[in-house]
Amino acid sequence: MIGEIVAMLTGAGFSILGMKMIRLSAQDGERFYAVHRERPFFASLVEFMSSGPVVVIALAKENAVADYRKLIGATDPAEAEEGTVRKRFASSKGENAVHGSDSVENGINEIAFFFAERELAA
Repeated sequence: MIGEIVAMLTGAGFSILGMKMIRLSAQDGERFYAVHRERPFFASLVEFMSSGPVVVIALAKENAVADYRKLIGATDPAEAEEGTVRKRFASSKGENAVHGSDSVENGINEIAFFFAERELAA
């Protein structure tokens, strides 16, 4: 489904600044999702995210955060609109196919978590 999701992103006008497949360690997952540490789903989220390879992508577009969140749909695929990434590809609320930054500031921090500046296209 990676290719289909990337096609949806580029078809919606996003530019890919960087993309790579990695394997998160449990420690990396805990650091990345630290904001959710006190939530009941934290352990299962980290377990899922470190259970296999993930593709991390740095995207750019005018109004990127709002447009991306609309494209990916609600966290719970049962509540996501038809045609969204999560409606098409997510298997559950906990395994919802994609992550989406909730602000420009968090997006910048999250990109920096995964990418060195030299890895990003201008």
